[in-house]
Amino acid sequence: WVDADGEKRVDWRVQVLKEGEAVVRMKALTDEESDAMQMRFPVYVHGMLKQVPKTGVIRADQTQARIKFSVPAARRVEQSRLELRYSPTLAGAMVDALPYLASYPYGCTEQTLNRFLPTVITQQTLRRMGIDLAAIQDKRSNLNAQEIGDDQQRAAQWRRYDHNPVFDEDEVADMVRAGVKRLAAMQLSDGGWGWFSGYGERSYPHTTAVVIHGLQIARENEAAIPGGVIERGVQWLKEYQAREIERLLLWDRTKKKGKSHAGNLDAFVYMVLTDEGHENKKMRDYLYRDRNSLAVYAKAMFGMALVKAEDSRKLDMIIKNIEQYLVRDAENQTAYLKLPNANYWWYWYGSEYEAHAYYLKLLSRTDPSGETASGLVKYLLNNRKHATYWNSTRDTAVIVEAFADYLAASGEAAPDLTLDIFFNNQ
Repeated sequence: WVDADGEKRVDWRVQVLKEGEAVVRMKALTDEESDAMQMRFPVYVHGMLKQVPKTGVIRADQTQARIKFSVPAARRVEQSRLELRYSPTLAGAMVDALPYLASYPYGCTEQTLNRFLPTVITQQTLRRMGIDLAAIQDKRSNLNAQEIGDDQQRAAQWRRYDHNPVFDEDEVADMVRAGVKRLAAMQLSDGGWGWFSGYGERSYPHTTAVVIHGLQIARENEAAIPGGVIERGVQWLKEYQAREIERLLLWDRTKKKGKSHAGNLDAFVYMVLTDEGHENKKMRDYLYRDRNSLAVYAKAMFGMALVKAEDSRKLDMIIKNIEQYLVRDAENQTAYLKLPNANYWWYWYGSEYEAHAYYLKLLSRTDPSGETASGLVKYLLNNRKHATYWNSTRDTAVIVEAFADYLAASGEAAPDLTLDIFFNNQ
């Protein structure tokens, strides 16, 4: 009962049965006149859209990984979804980088090497792993598991090449023959290599070291190298190293002439010669003495040579020197180097990705099953352009080489994926 010109509040407790729209209709009834009013109110679910991400990793010595998460019973069942994303196999990442390297318009010495060497490395690596090339050729959708967005749409946008030479053994053999023949023709009269051969030719230590290192790897992967090509190049590097040691000795005696410290190029040449069985203890001592002036890239090269030289004391120190730049991201299960190379990024030893690759190569010789090595692999995988290559042909070739070293040392293979899902409703 409401008095004339009066107000009265009446409360009702209601129970909402489902979402949608609630209609509230009120009537005022009298003997003479009546009135009514109706209002609509939206009814929302008391909750929110919630995503619960979980990550895991299966190591080379493991066959399964378990991730636990709870699914609330009070949920919209029709909108509940479990989405599984997994990073591509390392072998697949190596394969997908090859068309970019093979199709690049090559001309100089270094690019000639990079055209065929990564393909040879990848093909031999897949063979050793017992991976069916045809299976990889037919089933490729190289997605980054950490990228956001619709995975089906990203798969459709992924840049595929119509042709990949790694699946054709005859073509790979032709690439090797043509590449080695061209490099042998580009070898200069003194045994070294420059950017190009011909009028005004000049051998450079970095270019010669790059070619000899590449031919060493090609030889390890069963590529035929003409007799004398590697030997003449090695002799050129030995003579170059001897001159650099003389310059270091001269500085030690005079403090005015020669050069004051061993540098990054000395570390590269030392590694290449050590790999060929020509380790020089004097240069080893100079590089260790001057290690603080070496870029991280060169430190990793020096460390790889120390493994062959079996100098564990110096090796342990070099690894510690590198680890001061190491950052581990537990959430993303990655590891990377925070490089102090702002002042020399344009030099070969300032390349971020190549430095990471050589650190991975070093870890492949010292701690291939550790979390740092696998974290580096994931970091490099996540930082590809178009899911295929990195910044250039050079760093892409070096990373493929590092991946091959890691696969051989860690025993990682392409496992059969079996997924068992168990729901625990709260």
